[in-house]
Order: sequence, then C-alpha cells, then structure tokens
Amino acid sequence: MTENLRVERDGPALTVTFDRPRQRNAMTAKMYDGLVEACDRADRDEDVKVLVLRGAGGEAFIAGTDIGEFAGFSSDGTDGIGYEKKVGDVLDRVESVRVPTIAVLTGFCVGAGVPLASACDLRVASDDTKIGIPVARTLGNCLSAKTYALLVSRFGASLLLDIVVRARLISAAEAQAAGFLSEVRPAAELDAVVADLVRTVSSHAPLTMWATRESLRRIRNANLPADEDILATVYGSADFATGVRSFLAKERPTWTGR
Repeated sequence: MTENLRVERDGPALTVTFDRPRQRNAMTAKMYDGLVEACDRADRDEDVKVLVLRGAGGEAFIAGTDIGEFAGFSSDGTDGIGYEKKVGDVLDRVESVRVPTIAVLTGFCVGAGVPLASACDLRVASDDTKIGIPVARTLGNCLSAKTYALLVSRFGASLLLDIVVRARLISAAEAQAAGFLSEVRPAAELDAVVADLVRTVSSHAPLTMWATRESLRRIRNANLPADEDILATVYGSADFATGVRSFLAKERPTWTGR
C-alpha cells in the first residue's frame, strides 16, 4: 500500500489498484513509483504468477496524469524531457516484469492510462470504456518516441494518428476491432473474465511467456530515435504553458503554435 495505490495478493495474482476515484485515478509521481515497487514485489515472490492493473471506482482505469504536477515545469523543456523519461522507464518496468500482465479497463482510459494499459500483455474492458489521448485538445504536450513506439505496436500507426490528431475517444468495440483489447464484456462480468484469465495464464509455461514478451520488447526498443529536441520544443512551448494554465482554470486554451 502506498499513497493512492493499493497492492493486494490473491492467490497467484498480485493486483495493483490505482486509487484516486475522485480524480478518475489520475497518476502522480508517487503512484508511478508505487507501480515500480509492485513490479519489484512480483519479481521477488515466486508464488505470484500474474500482475493485474485496474482502477478504483469503476469510472476510470486511469484518466491521465495529475495536471497540477506540470504547473512548475521549466520553460526550457528539460522538465518535460525528465517526465517523459520517467514514464518510459515505468512502462519498461511493467513490460519487463517476469510474469504476464493484465490491464482491466472500465470507464475512461485516457492520456497516461493508454500507455500504461499498452504496457500490459492483455487488456480487457467493460463495454462502456472510452479510450484516447486527447492532448492536442486539452494540454498541448506530446509523448516520447519510446512511448509512441509502444502505442504503434498496439494500435497501428494510422489509428494512433487518427486518435491523437482528432483528439477523439474510441469505444471499446473499436479498440477490440483494432486488436488493442482481448475481451470486451459488461462491467458486471469483468471480474469473472479476469479470474478466468488468471487461471489460464497461471497454468502456462512461465519461461515461454517471458521469452516471448521480452523478445518483443527488445525488438521494439532496438532502434529508437533520439527525441529530446522534440520533447524540449513541445514542453518548452508557450502552448504547453497555456494548456496547463487553461486546464487548471477549466478554460479552453487558444493555441498559437509557439
């Protein structure tokens, strides 16, 4: 248990619950750190066979990062570079954990929630789930090349561009058709679906699953381009500062492209 994060063991499953329901489980730096600690725990405990990520309250899996944490970012973009590196390192840690991972999506899975769900091996969702990365409308920031590469591997480049450029939320049905989701069910059936997945995965050869997951991760990360110039441009821009200020004030930002 850490701030806004619950870690509970139930049989072979170690479940991490993002627990800020009033904020739609928006991530904080401490929550990211707690998730890494949970991965370390899963690696240490040989009785853990599956890691499950889910959100509290039913209204959201994760609805982005707490925007208040962006308020003091420097105007030269260096804080943005550091933030995106931290997120990339957390995603890498989730992917490299020794056991298979399952993300359980309900309600909104937006912003930072999408990469975190993407870092898991399997994703199941309630049929009312909405998925998207609407930063072109809300905040004016961007993701790292490493995170984009992960998302392309889950959605494909065309759908990812459509989601980001139009800042739209897609339905669970569309996400399943794209291959992003393994199962879509009514919310009342999700616990049974997850329990069945845990039983199934727990019975399979651990090293076969690990080798497949780890090889795919290494292949995707093998030739990542440098992107600090991109991140510095966006996070150091007047538009990003406007986006943060407007979001916190609940106003609509006016973009200038600078």
